[in-house]
Amino acid sequence: MNYKIEGAIRRNRKNFIIFAILWILITIVFVSPYSYSSHMAKASGTFDLEIFMNTFASSISNPFSTLGKVFSSGATEGFFSTLLVMTIFYSIFFFIGMVKSAPKNEYTDFEHGSSDWSQRGEQYRILDRNKGIILAENNYLPVDKRGNVNVLVVGRIRFW
Repeated sequence: MNYKIEGAIRRNRKNFIIFAILWILITIVFVSPYSYSSHMAKASGTFDLEIFMNTFASSISNPFSTLGKVFSSGATEGFFSTLLVMTIFYSIFFFIGMVKSAPKNEYTDFEHGSSDWSQRGEQYRILDRNKGIILAENNYLPVDKRGNVNVLVVGRIRFW
């Protein structure tokens, strides 16, 4: 199971920054105008939809000034509760994407024909590093070897 987590993190390393920037952008552009508009609509005691729509339309066109108005007008409680709900939904979608991008098995990103199956140069007891019949990168079957030089090729040839 550990290889799935490591593989998902390795595959999505660049996406973490993009997701963080997108979260900040959503917070500034949508959450702050929504929380400020709902605060202004509830100022009279009941929720006034007309005030909400007018304030939201003007707030979404100036999101940075609206973010300042959220803190100056006392709408921080609504801002943080809306931010918490948005963060929970955003995190759920983020983790669904992480799970979907996790490798299916332990050998998902290994190159076919590579020598990643061997450790600490044990393949060079049989193979050569420099010359012979090419098997994989830095793995050659020596042509001057005595004894059994038969090779079993597992896989298939694809033509596209």
